Amino acid sequence: MDLRRRAFLGSEGLPVLLMLFHTVAQIIAEQEVENLSGLSTNPEKDIFVVRENGTTCLMAEFAARFIVPYDVWASNYVDLITEQADIALTRGAEVKGHCGHNESELQVFWVDRAYTLKMLFVKESHNTSKGPEVTWRMSKVQFVYDSSEKTHFKDAVSAGKHTANSHHLSALVTPAGKSYECQAQQTISLASSDPQKTVTMILSAVHIQPFDIISDFVFSEEHKCPVDEREQLEETLPLILGLILGLVIVVTLAIYHVHHKMTANQVQIPRDRSQYKHMG
Repeated sequence: MDLRRRAFLGSEGLPVLLMLFHTVAQIIAEQEVENLSGLSTNPEKDIFVVRENGTTCLMAEFAARFIVPYDVWASNYVDLITEQADIALTRGAEVKGHCGHNESELQVFWVDRAYTLKMLFVKESHNTSKGPEVTWRMSKVQFVYDSSEKTHFKDAVSAGKHTANSHHLSALVTPAGKSYECQAQQTISLASSDPQKTVTMILSAVHIQPFDIISDFVFSEEHKCPVDEREQLEETLPLILGLILGLVIVVTLAIYHVHHKMTANQVQIPRDRSQYKHMG
């Protein structure tokens, strides 16, 4: 009997133990998350960090709001009226996540899990005219909301849990090894399980990096969104034009000064021919 028991442990028990260890390791890694929103000077912005094996593998800073349409009864209790709930991601939210080589995920829960935000990121390789190019992007957003929650929803018809998902999403596209930064507002439409309802997700003050973080708690080089780059150009363009105009004025004054000095030293020839006899 002992020999059979040892044989079982040797042939079947070891793989079971390895599977159990792998599962426990995954759970522990998934729980290595931190909410550092208290460090932000912007009260509307949250800061989330996912760490695995003692190092940072995903960092996300952003402010998020959700505009959620829902139905209520009109005063005649016959017709339906559509209202809108404005739901902000608040500080002190619970956070979970995991990191992978080509896929990472961030989950945020708030108001006693009445609201859940799930963001999925993927890293991909593409063949371009310049050769292979590796980028990452946000490929999916899921927002779960409970319309029976009384803070944001007032007497909602068909109150309960609803799920809103993105459709063919390709957002925050960034070269691999860089973080994505965008101060401007960005909107993402989510199709809700509540019939004929579209939830609008509004992101701002975004700084995210789900892959290839080199230094602990430190973002890599920023890849700015086109809107921020255009706004930065609009801010610096008047300064550049002012400098060019100032340079043109200085050069013009210098040329005028040199020309005036040279002409002042030349012999003045009389215009009246009768004065020529006095010369020489």
